[in-house]
Formats: sequence, C-alpha cells, structure tokens
Amino acid sequence: MSSRIIIVGGGTAGITMAAQLAKSDRDLSIVLIEPSEFHYYQPLYTLVGAGAEKVEKTKRLTKDFIPKGVQWHQGKVKAFAPENNEVILEDDQKMSYDYLIVCPGIQIDWAAIEGLPETLGKNGVCSVYGYQESATTWKILDDFKGGNAIFTAPRTPVKCGGAPQKITYLTDALLREKGIRLSSTVTFATGAKKLFAVKGFAETLEDLVRQRNINTLFNHELIKVDGDKKEATFVIKTFENKQLIRSEKKVMPFDLLHVVPPQSAPDFVKNSALAIREGKGKGWVDVDINTLQHRQFANVFALGDVANLPTGKTGAAVRKQVPIIVRNLFQLIDNQLIDKKNQYDGYSACPILTDYNHVLMAEFTYGYQPNPSVSFMDTTKPSYLMYLAKHYYLPWFYWNRMLKGKG
Repeated sequence: MSSRIIIVGGGTAGITMAAQLAKSDRDLSIVLIEPSEFHYYQPLYTLVGAGAEKVEKTKRLTKDFIPKGVQWHQGKVKAFAPENNEVILEDDQKMSYDYLIVCPGIQIDWAAIEGLPETLGKNGVCSVYGYQESATTWKILDDFKGGNAIFTAPRTPVKCGGAPQKITYLTDALLREKGIRLSSTVTFATGAKKLFAVKGFAETLEDLVRQRNINTLFNHELIKVDGDKKEATFVIKTFENKQLIRSEKKVMPFDLLHVVPPQSAPDFVKNSALAIREGKGKGWVDVDINTLQHRQFANVFALGDVANLPTGKTGAAVRKQVPIIVRNLFQLIDNQLIDKKNQYDGYSACPILTDYNHVLMAEFTYGYQPNPSVSFMDTTKPSYLMYLAKHYYLPWFYWNRMLKGKG
C-alpha cells in the first residue's frame, strides 16, 4: 500500500520537496497544496527594486513546476488536525495523510506597522518584499532627488535576512552614480542589536557602512508611518542582561523610506498544535533543528521559513534541508529509527549585494559559524564573481535544477 504524503506549501521548499520525492522509486501518493497560480523567484526582488532587473523575470506559472505524478490541490489550508492525521482546507474539506510536510513559507505582516498599508507605494514609501512592491520601489528610487533616505529592518525573523541591507547598499551606490549622495543622508535603522551575526562578514559590513557614511541605528523598531507628513515613528528599546529596561519613541522625517515589515508564521500555522505555543520561537513549527521532525507528532516534518530553526530563512537553507527530510521520511516509512547521523547543520547562505557589481557571499551554519563553499577566494570580501553567481547563475540553477529535484 502506498504512503500518502501531503505537502503544504508550493514555494521553494514545497516544489523542491515534491520533486525529490517524486524522483524516488518509492510507491508514494503525493499531494501538494498550494493556492497560488504563480511561482516567484524572490531573491531577485532587491535587484528589481534597484533597477537592475525586470520584475517579470521573477514570475512563472506554478503548473509548469508541479512534478509528474504529484497531485496539485490549488486551495488554501485552514487548519491542521495532527492528532487525526488530517489537513483541513478553507472549504472545510478534510484531507488525510500518513506523513505531513509543512512548508507554507512566511507571512508578511504589513498591517503590524500603523499607517503602512495606506501609504506603501507612494509618498516615498516602498519595499522590495513583494512582486509589485519591488517594481514600485524602483520607480520611487529613480524619482528620488535627494534628502533623508531611511531603510528599516524589524526584530522579527524575516525571509532573506540580508535583503534590508542589500537595498540600502544598492541605493547608496545609485545615489553616488546620480551625483546626489552628498545631498542625501542614508540611514539603516534596525530592530536588531548589530549589523550582522556572522564573524568575518560582520566586520566587512561594519567597515562598509563607515566608509560610505551610512548611519546605523540599532534597537530601532518601526511602528508607524505617516506618509502625508513623511514621518517614521520608531520605538527604541534598551536592554541590559537581555532584559528590557527602557522603551522610548522617536520620530524621524524622511524623503525616502524603505520598509521591511515584521514577519511571522502564517496564521493557520501559528494557531495550530504544530506551533510552539509560548516563549522563544512562538508561532513557528516546533521541529527538531537537526532532523526537522516535529517534536510531538513523529509523522510530521517542517522546513523552510516556517520552521523554528535558528538560521537564515533562505532558499540556500531549503536546498540543504530537503534531502535531510527525504532520507528521514523514507526511514520512517521503512519502520526504522531516524539515523542521527543524517542531520541538518543549519547551513544557510546570504549573498549580500554591496553595490551593482559586488556580492558578499555569507555562508554559515548553526551558531552563525562561517562555512564557505569555495576555498580559492576570501569570501569575507565583496566579489564580482559572486555577483555574477547571484544575478545570473543562481536564478538559472533555481528554475532548471533545484525546482526539478536535481540539485
């Protein structure tokens, strides 16, 4: 009898997972639940926002990437009932499974910042966190004549954690090219307490912002945008021994405001029995960080942005996570214990665009330990070769290899 596997989410993680499972010789019944008609290559959004790429190149039809033998259910999930091995759809239909793989991605909480939804895309307010939003960002950057340019990042985990800095550095380079950098201030205001977590790369970025006179503000959380007044309100949080000792508001005028909104697990995940209920990691799927198996429900796995993994939420991380789950899943199907040697080490990669021709290729594992994949060059320095990989090779690899289960 075939094993029925349901994959929730048809983004990078879901399609890649379905492709690798479908390529096996196993007798599997695979159902992929994904509502979107289109599939997006989101790593190019920063280049779209900076005017270096066309937004149309990031979008293709989902149906063209559904692997042969996989059933695509184009609907939305409403809830999980893991105690009954069921997924509940938006129309209240119940789908049963033997094994469940959860990878619906991350939820962008635009409305968590007061006034942002009303002014996004106008009044100098933009974001590269979206298909249309990234295209609009370029229009706003291209029209910018100088003044206060503020770039934000939240305290929450976000997909592609380097993107807030990428668009900052690209804009700085654009302003220099247009000859208006001296009449502009560029500020990076982040809810985090430091610029970057991985040693070697962090020092390079710190040197970069000093050399380019980019103001950095830490523990600054954007909470409100007034587009008409062109004012951004931040909460500044001061910590001591990891305890919050002071919180105060600060209003900053802007002519250009790039916003990276708070992000979280989708509501149907965070409200389910699969999510961490309290404390650190609340809302994310509660999996073992090495085996990617759910801590309570043994026939459930999760990967990608939605999983509670202390590493970067990137496509590079997904590429390493998928084969771990495939092997562990097959061991369960064969009534074997999961091999503890088959573990995910937290690998992720963040290609940080430092200008229009250079990329800092930050690769790391759990504990934010550097883990470069090339030995012939110093990857802690921005590189033109890595820029070529970021802009041209990686998109090709994504569409032609990764999504087809070949890499």
